[in-house]
Amino acid sequence: MIILGVILLVIGFLTGIAILWTIGIILLVIGAILWILGAVGHAVAGRRHYW
Repeated sequence: MIILGVILLVIGFLTGIAILWTIGIILLVIGAILWILGAVGHAVAGRRHYW
C-alpha cells in the first residue's frame, strides 16, 4: 500500500493530475499507520503482522 501510494504521488506530480496526488497521499498515510500498528504488535485486520 505504501509503494502504491508513492507511485501514485509521483505519477500525479509529473502529470499534474490532482486526484492521483490526493489518492497517493491517502494510501501512503494509511499504509504507514497499518505498518506502525503491525510493528508495535497490535493485530491489524485479524493478523499479528501487516506487511
